[in-house]
Amino acid sequence: MTEGNGKMERYGIIMAGGGGTRFWPLSRREVPKQLLNLTGRDTMVNETIDRIKKSVRGENIYIVTNAVQAELMEKVTEGRLEAKHILSEPAARNTAACIGYAAVEIRKKYGDGVMCVLASDHYIKNGAAYAEVMDYAMELAEKTDRLVTIGIKPTNPATGYGYIKYNKKVKEVGHTISKESGKRIAAYPVADFVEKPSLSTAKSYVEQGCYLWNSGMFVWKTSVILKYFEELLPDVYECLLEIEEAIGTDKEKETIERVYPTIPKISVDYGIMERADNVIMLEGDFGWSDVGSWDALDTLYDADGNNNVTYGEQIHIGSKNCIAYGKNKLIATIGLDNVIIVETEDAILVCDKNKAQDVKKIVEILEEQGKTEYL
Repeated sequence: MTEGNGKMERYGIIMAGGGGTRFWPLSRREVPKQLLNLTGRDTMVNETIDRIKKSVRGENIYIVTNAVQAELMEKVTEGRLEAKHILSEPAARNTAACIGYAAVEIRKKYGDGVMCVLASDHYIKNGAAYAEVMDYAMELAEKTDRLVTIGIKPTNPATGYGYIKYNKKVKEVGHTISKESGKRIAAYPVADFVEKPSLSTAKSYVEQGCYLWNSGMFVWKTSVILKYFEELLPDVYECLLEIEEAIGTDKEKETIERVYPTIPKISVDYGIMERADNVIMLEGDFGWSDVGSWDALDTLYDADGNNNVTYGEQIHIGSKNCIAYGKNKLIATIGLDNVIIVETEDAILVCDKNKAQDVKKIVEILEEQGKTEYL
């Protein structure tokens, strides 16, 4: 479909099915990270909706989540999103299935359009700069039929992110000038996608200057991405076609519940982005963080004079470089350094700040032990 100005209709697809296990004990199965208010302003999913509304009409925004979270997701987003635009996955099948499901929903109901695919739980500091990048990404996707992704200039040799390699010497695909910063927003062909590196490798990436963090944001035309599904993931595409045929009929619910769990599990990165030869990248300079673990609270809150980041009632004596998040009780520390403390109604987490990525292992152990009351 096209808008009145002749441009293709834009659609926002927010992926919101994750468990956010690295934010245990605050994040739980039914209330994962995207449904939490970590910034002190609103839930992360609502902040995501509000950001993309600067580029996509509100009635064109969809959320794909899992069945366990769907009811609460509807309550949390009430007033921002139509309930019928919350697509419920009966089983977790990774990002290819999630994105493909949204794509056939759009194709069946509206025809072609430009899709902007986003995570529900990222933090963006500069919303105006973000909107400029996304607007230009959608313009390029429509004009060039390319798969567009957003890279983030590394601020440190992070090992928790995948990286995108590009060649600055290759002629750029196009550029625009940011009204927000006056800087060029240039698009370059992607040379390679690389997985989460070791620390030494990450350091070399930063030094080389031709690697950006993979933000997991994608923009493309519905027709283009579904063509890639057909060519590169035919088994997934076959399942999507069966679901698409049932959309809008009295067989829709039954078909999705029957077919969706059979979709092969694969990420869109592995299945398509790393194999496609038509990918371009824009650099996003808008204060991005995926808020992947508790140590990321450094980016959300200002630290005190001893570099402690705190939420809730706190007393710190001689402690430094700590993160303390309290919900119900006073947290008091003496002489701690580089420690994370999280207090909830039924659990307390204490860990070395450098081990924040390992919090998910606690969730794995709780699952093995059958202690579901803590999940």
